[in-house]
Amino acid sequence: MIEWQWLAFDDIPRADWYEVLLQRQQVFILEQTCLYPDIDGCDPQCHHLMAWREIEGKRTLVAYLRCVPPGLKYEEMSLGRVLTTQAARGSGIGRELLAKAIPLAEALHPGHGFRIGAQAHLEKFYDSFGFKAVTEPYDEDGIMHIDMVR
Repeated sequence: MIEWQWLAFDDIPRADWYEVLLQRQQVFILEQTCLYPDIDGCDPQCHHLMAWREIEGKRTLVAYLRCVPPGLKYEEMSLGRVLTTQAARGSGIGRELLAKAIPLAEALHPGHGFRIGAQAHLEKFYDSFGFKAVTEPYDEDGIMHIDMVR
């Protein structure tokens, strides 16, 4: 059973935020061996979607993303820091995460489209949610990315 949370930054309990930062560090910095400024000043203006599941008796973050409001990073709103933790990979939780996030973000910012900077190898995944590539692949922090809009 998944417990979903869709919260503004100020409403996230400290222990939950600590787990989010821990998992963002684990996935984006350690697993992907990518040194970049994860704490970029955007989080306080974002809404955050978190998926929790009990694993071995412990409430554990299994998926996460943030919704960046229009005008902060791009003219459009954006979904970023999208991750599935190692404990949940292959379970379909990433697909469920995006399926939940899109309508929540659209309700939060009606009338705005999306722009994402997706890892290029995930282009087909995002395409299945209606995102279309608008740039050629480019290197960002040593990982090929592509901008996509919806």
